[in-house]
Amino acid sequence: MKTVLKQELYHNCKMFIDNRLLTVKNSITDIEQSLQSETKSSAGDKHETGRAMLQLEREKAGQQLAEIQKQYQLLNRIKPEIAQSTIALGAVVYTTQSNYFIGVSAGEIIIDEQHFFAVSPATPIGKLLMSKSEGDSFQFRQQDIRILKVL
Repeated sequence: MKTVLKQELYHNCKMFIDNRLLTVKNSITDIEQSLQSETKSSAGDKHETGRAMLQLEREKAGQQLAEIQKQYQLLNRIKPEIAQSTIALGAVVYTTQSNYFIGVSAGEIIIDEQHFFAVSPATPIGKLLMSKSEGDSFQFRQQDIRILKVL
């Protein structure tokens, strides 16, 4: 059960990143098509402004693509089949407030009516959780939180 849950959480995070990748790739394709059509029509300053805006959009999409690649690298370091007693990358964490999957930031994931937040170790809550164990306590947003279980 433990490894099945971790594998489902891992799979949900992977699907989240796959969807982001698809969206960004489609955006880049659209931008490049727009750039080519901008090249065909040349109306002076208006043309140059349009091209500059498209170039900025393409740069932004390129940055998003680089971030997605970093998330894939992080996700590839997770071994869902390994149980953990100390919170590290790939851990499932039950606390008195919420449940977490330490991996990539992918929002809320619901599995078998259990709610989990997929968080990166670089997020504020992720930083607080890392290296802690069952029974440890910490404060987050002025609330005392205790770690109930680590898988």
